This record gives sequence, structure tokens and C-alpha cells, in this order.
Amino acid sequence: MRTGLARRVLAAGLVSLVAAAGCGVRPTDVIRVGNPPSGRVAPTTKITLFLVKNGRLSAVTRSSDRPMFRAATLALLADGPTASEQERGFTTEVPLEAGPFSVTDAPAGHVEVTLSTPAGELSTLAVGQIVCTAAAVTALEGPAKVTIVGAGQSVGPRNCPG
Repeated sequence: MRTGLARRVLAAGLVSLVAAAGCGVRPTDVIRVGNPPSGRVAPTTKITLFLVKNGRLSAVTRSSDRPMFRAATLALLADGPTASEQERGFTTEVPLEAGPFSVTDAPAGHVEVTLSTPAGELSTLAVGQIVCTAAAVTALEGPAKVTIVGAGQSVGPRNCPG
């Protein structure tokens, strides 16, 4: 009995193989179906951060495939420079504990940045980094005056020294 079943399975397999081999795809010429895709490519957002190099503030531009909110941009300061930026000598004075940040527009071209650590304990360079980065991401007429607030302390209002 087993040999009969094995023969039928083998025969069915051979018939399937022959049928599949006879269904070849024949070559054709190029088929035109229209123009290639066109249109706008998703825009790249440019982000300006102020990092520290050789003891001075330096503007650094990064690209992002998504828009960045002001608080998220300031959080990049606390995250520190990328590996490539570190290789070029950039550092940050903004402590990681300073985040999360919030940014509020105040009247008459003022911006208030609130952080999670005492504002008065920031180094001069850290204050400069936050002020200049906040001013760079704030769309106001003329330079923005930035006040940094944290843990009941405030620094500013200040303009970016650059």
C-alpha cells in the first residue's frame, strides 16, 4: 500500500513540475507606464544650536527630517554635541539635569525659558548657549530678549552676545 501512495505522490509532483515549467514568462519590450515620481521632497529642517568650542560660543547647524519645537531644540544642548561635533572640539556647558525645558513668549520680544535646575547655578557659557539658541529658534522681529527661569531663580533678560 505504501508504494502505491508514494507512486501517486511522485506522479502528482512530476505533473506539477512539468506544468510549472511550461508556464514560462516570455520576454517583452519596455512597457511605458508614465512619468517617474515627481514633486516635493520632504523638507529638511535646519536647527541652529550654540555649543562651546575653545571656551567660546559657536553656532552649529544640524539637519532634521522633522520640525523641532523650541523646547526640543534646547534639550539638544543638554544632550551635548554629536560624535562628529565632539571630534571637531565642541562641548556643552548645559547640564543634562536642566531638561526638560519649556519656552514661553512674553510681551515685547521677550522669551522665557524654564528649566528644571536653579537658573542661578548655570555657568556663563551655559546661559549664553541657552540664550543664543532660544533667540535663534524664536521668530520675532529683531533680537529676542531671553530670561532663564529655574527653581525660583532667574537670569536675564539677555540678548545673544553674537
